[in-house]
Amino acid sequence: MLQEKVVVVTGAGNGIGRAIALAMAAQGAAVVVNDIGTGLTGDGRDDAPGQLVVDEIKRAGGRAVASNDSVAEASAAERIVQTAVDHFGRIDCVVNNAGILRDRIFHNMSVADWEAVIQVHLHGAFYMSRAAARHFKEQQSGCFVHMTSTSGLVGNTGQANYSAAKLGIVALSKSIALDMERFHVRSNCISPFAWSRMTSSVPTDTPEKAARVERNKQMTPEKIAPVAVYLASDAARDVNAQVFAVRNNEIFLMSQPRPLRSVHRGEGWTPETVAEHAMPALQGSFVGVERSSDVFCWDPV
Repeated sequence: MLQEKVVVVTGAGNGIGRAIALAMAAQGAAVVVNDIGTGLTGDGRDDAPGQLVVDEIKRAGGRAVASNDSVAEASAAERIVQTAVDHFGRIDCVVNNAGILRDRIFHNMSVADWEAVIQVHLHGAFYMSRAAARHFKEQQSGCFVHMTSTSGLVGNTGQANYSAAKLGIVALSKSIALDMERFHVRSNCISPFAWSRMTSSVPTDTPEKAARVERNKQMTPEKIAPVAVYLASDAARDVNAQVFAVRNNEIFLMSQPRPLRSVHRGEGWTPETVAEHAMPALQGSFVGVERSSDVFCWDPV
């Protein structure tokens, strides 16, 4: 499905990114495997993980090259995209997958923890997308696949930085889709459910939590890759500005924010009439404060 395509996958040294890079190559794409080999919290550097994925692709007869630049720097993102052009002559898809975690309950979250996560996830997605956009515009084709999360779509405890970044990526994707549709460029998101390094920090301090982790381990990164490959292919030419969730053998199309119910008062509103009339009328549409673990905690099918 991706014969003659050139794809950049960020954070491709492990987990979901690695699975996507391998699947892209297996479907005929030339792949830039980008990974700086950092730890889960963004500390340290190691070129080995990305190179190991490149070696695996080449052993299988595919084409790949490693990139060790950081998506968190605008100039480095330009170099990542240029790596694709220099080695393979073009670029057709960017998968924005790179990420780190610095989980803290909100009132204990430091500015450094906030900025580091936002920088990699949200700024990194912007830098990579902007770097590729010029090439996409010139060739009148291209696509973006961004990784979001139910932590952003719904919310999650102890992840204000990660949640804000991931919901910001959805808004970024929608705006890219609107701005670049005229150039035949698509932008979509995947919200993955998979056991990987990014989810290995989930606590197992109760029997219930431990049992849930064991169930979650069934949801391997390889389950995410087929949807990413499809979105990168010409078969998805009419799919734009959407958010898909993938969990084990299930694919969800996620809803997009729309008005649920409205109330009107010809003479306008006062705080008192809002309390007496507007809120009771709207109350049936309230969904309460839900966490992502409350919404998507079913046993995997």
